[in-house]
This record gives sequence, C-alpha cells and structure tokens, in this order.
Amino acid sequence: MRSHCEHRRRTAPHRGTRRTTRRAPQRPPRTQAHGAQIEADARRAKTFEARQRWQAERAEARSAAYLPAAGDVGPEQLRMPSRLKLPKHQDTSATLAGHYPFLAEAGLGSAGVFVGQDLYSGGSFVYDPWVLYQRGMITAPNIVLAGIVGSGKSSLAKSLYTRSLPFGRRVYVPGDPKGEHTPVAEAVGGKAIILGHGLRNRLNPLDEGHRAASASDSEWTAQLASRRRELIGALAETVLDRALTPLEHTAVDLALADAVRSAEVPILPMVVDRILEPPAGDDRDGRLAEDGRLVGHALRRLVAGDLAGLFDGPSTVRFDPSLPMVSLDLSRVAENSTLISVLMTCSSAWMESALADPAGGQRWVVYDEAWRLMAYPALLRRMDAQWRLARHFGIANMLIFHKLSDLDNVGDSGSAMRALASSLLANAETRIVYRQEPDQLGSTATALGLSGTEQQLLPALGTGQGLWRVKDRSFVVQHQLHPDELAAFDTTARMTANR
Repeated sequence: MRSHCEHRRRTAPHRGTRRTTRRAPQRPPRTQAHGAQIEADARRAKTFEARQRWQAERAEARSAAYLPAAGDVGPEQLRMPSRLKLPKHQDTSATLAGHYPFLAEAGLGSAGVFVGQDLYSGGSFVYDPWVLYQRGMITAPNIVLAGIVGSGKSSLAKSLYTRSLPFGRRVYVPGDPKGEHTPVAEAVGGKAIILGHGLRNRLNPLDEGHRAASASDSEWTAQLASRRRELIGALAETVLDRALTPLEHTAVDLALADAVRSAEVPILPMVVDRILEPPAGDDRDGRLAEDGRLVGHALRRLVAGDLAGLFDGPSTVRFDPSLPMVSLDLSRVAENSTLISVLMTCSSAWMESALADPAGGQRWVVYDEAWRLMAYPALLRRMDAQWRLARHFGIANMLIFHKLSDLDNVGDSGSAMRALASSLLANAETRIVYRQEPDQLGSTATALGLSGTEQQLLPALGTGQGLWRVKDRSFVVQHQLHPDELAAFDTTARMTANR
C-alpha cells in the first residue's frame, strides 16, 4: 500500500504544478491598456475640476448679500427685490408741469410770428418758415393746412401772412375763389384784382410782366418769349383738357412770333387770328391751318366765346410786385371752373416773373381752395415746379384744403397727376391739421403718419385749435386773434348779420 501511494504521489503531477501549467487568460496588448489608463485619468481630472468649480460658485453664492423679501430697513429702506409699484395718478397739465418741469416741448424758439398758445406746455407758440430753415430745423418751407368748414383754418392762414408783413415779407394770392382775401389785401395796403363778366378789368396773358433789374436785354427777350409760349400752350391745354400735339405746338409758335413782330405788346385775339388763318409765308403747303384748327378754336373761346370779355384786350390792371399783398379775386367767376383755371394760369405767369427776380425778397404764395386748382394738369405742374423751387425763389407756399383726402380726387390712381398731388404733400414739412370728421381720420393719419394719440385728438379739437406737425415734432396750438384781426378775417358776416 505504501509503495503504491508513494508511487502515485511521485508519478501524479502536483496540484500547484498543474495550475501553473494551465492556459493563462488572454490579456490585451500593452499599448491598449496604456490608452485606457490615460482616458480614465482624464475623466477623473475633469470630474475634479467640475467639483472644484461648483464648490467655488457655491461659496460665492453663500457669501453674497441678498435683499430681504420685505426690503431693507433703516437708512437703506425702499430697496426691494421686485419692481416698485405706485398707484396711478391723474392731474391737470398745469399741476404736472410743476412736478415734471423738463418734460414739456421746448417749442420752436421765440424768433418769428406769434401764433398762439401751445396747449401742452402753456407757453407761446411762434412759427416762421424762413427762420426755421436758417436754423436747420426744416428743409422745405412749404405748408399744408387742412380743416373742415368753421374750424378756423382761414383765420390762421391770414394771421400767418399778415403778421409776416412787418418782417419785410410780401404776399401773393394767385387765386381767391371766394374773395376772402380781398378785404385783407386792402386793409394792409395791397391790391385785390377783381375779374369777372360785366367788369371793366381786362387781363392780357401776353403782357411783359415784371422785369428783374439784373436781367440784360438778351436775357429778358429770351425769358419773355419763353414765358409767352408756355402760357399760350397752358391756356390751350386747359381749354382742350389735353396736351398739345407737336403740330399744334408749331402752329402756336408761328402765330405768336408773327403777332410779336406786328405789335409791341400783342394781345390774344391776334394770336387766335394767325392760328386760324396763318400768314402765307408760314403756311406754304396749306397744312398749317389744319394742324392748328383745334387749338385755334379752343383759344377763340377766350376772346369770342363763352369765356370772352376778360382776355380780349390790353390789360387794365397791373401786377405790382412791390405791394405788400396782391390777390386775384375770382369770386365773380366761381361758377365757371374752366374760367377759374384760365385766370389762375394767367396770374401764375404774372407771379412767376416776379418770383424769379433775385431781388424780390421773401414771399408767401397762398393757394386757397386748392382742390379746385389741382384738377387741371397745367396748373398742377406749375404749382409743383414752384414748390420744388421754393428755396431757390425764397418763397413759402401755403396749400389750403378742407381735408387731405381731397388729394385722392386728383387724377386716377397711379396717374401722373396723382403723383404730382402727392409730391406737394411730401415737399411740405409743416402740416397743420384742424378738426376733421371721424370718417377722415384714417386717411389723414395715413397721409401724415400720425400716431394713435394724434389721430384721436383731431375730432375733439375746438375752433382755432390745430395739430401742428413740424417735420418730426408735434404741437397742439390754440390760435389767438386780436379783436381787429377777428373783424377783418371774419368769413361768417352774411350768416351772422342782423336784418
């Protein structure tokens, strides 16, 4: 037994020896194990940095001082974590002006014409387009004035130009359909030219007009010929209600040139006769009379037709630009829109010769009842040219409407006339709006770019109160009149007179 067991122990492999001879588990290569160690170290470092950052932020938060929920006490009271809430308070502008003295509009300065009271600041409101232009506050001296009947817009217009007279300005009213400016012109030492059927006054469209002292003989001859040619063409276009053709322009030019050669101061009947019966030297092929037949008969209405009696002879009145005020009274022909447009065209030609004079000074040009005038392309083009050249001429144009939607009635939508009418508003940086009817608020706000607050003001404005938009600034002004002005500017005499 012993020998067998010993033999067995000697021959059998030892358990420990067997374990060492077992197949060892497969291990990753040395390079792979090294990369895993580096990744683990990086994660531990990142975790450590995040913990350190969190601990620093927590320590900073614990050391910060926060306001108590109910706010501080003592000298530091009124500091609280939420927004301070106070009850609303409503008061008069006079009282609030004492609490907040620097929130009111400073106004436009004290130089210029006194208009009235600024209803927001309580101070005086002074306006002068020439002064504002010199100070760089506006770049266009033109004004648009709109207001319903009885709101006081006419009185404001008259105050603006009459109060400017002591400053050396002059006033031209190229068309007064209602005759409202006639008593004002006479009161200030000016002149009102009254035209109408049955009156002795005549207006020759071909008068020489005002000649600037600085114009040489050659310059004056060229200017006079150009103005006469443009005026005859404008009169013909107004009566025909269309533009002239090139053939008609030729007929007018030849007839006018022959009339000028025949007389020192030609008159309109001479031009009409030469258009309808051209001289033999001009009409060599016999076609000139046919080319100018329509324009000749259109101009004949002014000398022998239903418009006769006003333009068929030498002028009996003279346009004197040296007077403080000149107005063309059209109240006697207000029922004839074509005649009004013709008279306005002639007066505009007179006025343009005076406006072109560099020594003419600063002048107001007032277009009352503008909706009547803007219906005619020739007049509208003249108005647009004067508005664009206002700074060059030294003039301030004033366009008076009942409502701004009147501009939408000029021409068709998208037409050249509508564009010209809109440009008048665009070239006026002073817009004065008196009381408007509720149905006009939307169109007025759109045309002028009014805010909601400004739009809500318009229906509630009283007599003589207006919203003034001077470029980007707004004012609500109460116009103030002297008793003498009130009597001179009154337009309700017939309604209020006692029988």
